[in-house]
Amino acid sequence: MGLGNTQFFKKPGKEPESEINKVMKIVYEALNEKGYNPIYQIVGYILSGDPTYITGHNNARTLISQLERDELLEELVKNYIDNNM
Repeated sequence: MGLGNTQFFKKPGKEPESEINKVMKIVYEALNEKGYNPIYQIVGYILSGDPTYITGHNNARTLISQLERDELLEELVKNYIDNNM
């Protein structure tokens, strides 16, 4: 296969839950428990990088701050496409 060709690799079976998914569940639940709209808050955080969009409840701010925002966005887009295409 030439260098100009794209190769695709797929893991067999169901993939284990990623660290990003685990963190996002915790963050979503923490925001919801505190009465915030989780979607608005997470989008605000991704766009601005300002951690104050995320509550400190249940250590959510610390957990999400440990993730790279570009990797978080990549995972969200991947999940959207996997579930809607």
